[in-house]
Amino acid sequence: MDATLERMGIYSLMVNIGLVVLKLGLAAASGSLALAASATDSAVDIFGSLAVLMGLVISNRKTKTFPFGLYKVENVVSIIIALLILFAGYEIGKEALLAPTSEVMTEWWVLAGVGLTVLVPFLYSRYEMRVARETNSPSLKAEARHFQTDVLSSSIVFVAVAASALGFAIDRVAALLIVPFIAKSGWDLLVDGMKVLLDASLDAETLAEVRGIMEAYPGVVEVKSVVGRNSGRYVFLQADVLLRTTDLERAHRLSEELERAIQGEITNVERVIIHYEPQAKTSFIYVVPLQDRMGTVSGHLGKAAYFAIVELSAVDGALLREEILANPHKDLEKQKGLQAAKMLVSQGVDVLLVKEKLEGKGPSYVLADAGVETRLTEAESLAQVLAELGVDGR
Repeated sequence: MDATLERMGIYSLMVNIGLVVLKLGLAAASGSLALAASATDSAVDIFGSLAVLMGLVISNRKTKTFPFGLYKVENVVSIIIALLILFAGYEIGKEALLAPTSEVMTEWWVLAGVGLTVLVPFLYSRYEMRVARETNSPSLKAEARHFQTDVLSSSIVFVAVAASALGFAIDRVAALLIVPFIAKSGWDLLVDGMKVLLDASLDAETLAEVRGIMEAYPGVVEVKSVVGRNSGRYVFLQADVLLRTTDLERAHRLSEELERAIQGEITNVERVIIHYEPQAKTSFIYVVPLQDRMGTVSGHLGKAAYFAIVELSAVDGALLREEILANPHKDLEKQKGLQAAKMLVSQGVDVLLVKEKLEGKGPSYVLADAGVETRLTEAESLAQVLAELGVDGR
């Protein structure tokens, strides 16, 4: 990826040099003030392209002084480009207001040359923006926007030269019309670059996507907070989560799995820091597979018609809740046990009491990943299970 970005920086520099040479030649031959102003803009672009190339080369370097990398060099570069755009707008406006009026030559080859100054940056800006979005590079996005501005200004120049050929002297007006578009482009880039340098938050859509990835993960009880920032084209994230486990080794392993899941879904995530804590248990939820609503314990997890959900107080073992849930997966041809296990995990179950051994089977991995303990029982009825758990009155 880095080689691609550096290559794009070289391409941008070459395109800008070509445009400057072409515009200067056309301006000298035609005497067009608008063309001279546009050439000034493109001349400034050369320095911008050099800055982009330098930023792309330097940004990935890591040293002892900068152990987290120099990614923000790209954002510094985008700010430099923004300032250069604003300066170019000032120069164009000054020339339009103060330069002496001169006659514009409008030969057909001049129009063809100006048309080329529109077509080249138009095609290249589309290509560069596509690469910029694929790599999430702020400096390439800045360059692509700058080329889009050049398309607009060159289009105005083309109209001015064409109008001169028809006898309408709007060359000076055309030069002035270029200024507000360039100013807006420069201002937008300046604001975007400053937001990153000041560690502004990631956009709400990305943060919501990260939160969704973690909330859907087995073993995560609650996502307390998610914050993030950009640094160059890379993303840094930090999250606080509540896990359904008291085992520190298990919690650490789960946090690493979350990091890999986020990096697999979100583009250019450089680092994810997850602060985790075990869930403070005030109660424990037990589940028992049943053959019927009368409370007969089923010998199979996936084939069970119902599941008894029993919640006991963590303080004194008192019965807090008893509920019977139908098993919607019992008639599946395949993976009925796996789907049942996923359903139980979604219910926040702590302990599964079963007659069959689940070791080495798909459901056991789902349950273990979510921190659900599996225990064998010889009980034949739900009442016997409750008695084993110390619940009176059944």
